[in-house]
Amino acid sequence: MKPSQARNIIERCFGLVKKRWAILRSPSFYPIRFQGRTIIGCALPNNFIRMHMDVDPEEYTSLTLDELSIREDVPNEFQSIDVIEVNDEWSQWRDDLAKEMFDSWMSRKA
Repeated sequence: MKPSQARNIIERCFGLVKKRWAILRSPSFYPIRFQGRTIIGCALPNNFIRMHMDVDPEEYTSLTLDELSIREDVPNEFQSIDVIEVNDEWSQWRDDLAKEMFDSWMSRKA
């Protein structure tokens, strides 16, 4: 494969990713670590949907929920998440991250 062909393929892949997730369309000013987590956070649910559903709901938005079928070979423990419980550790982590980001922004502004 020629380098120009490889570049075209890679650019098309990035185009598909940016088309799918709006957060990746514009330049990011977040730290590299956070950017990596953002990409993983977009890809994991996408991969889960592709593995466990016959049809990706985002690709066929005109379908109703009754028309979408869920594969039966998925264990019940992974079917759905109905409730999200508050976790003090994660809440603290989120608050610390927000404070760190704000402090970093303020220090650049000054």
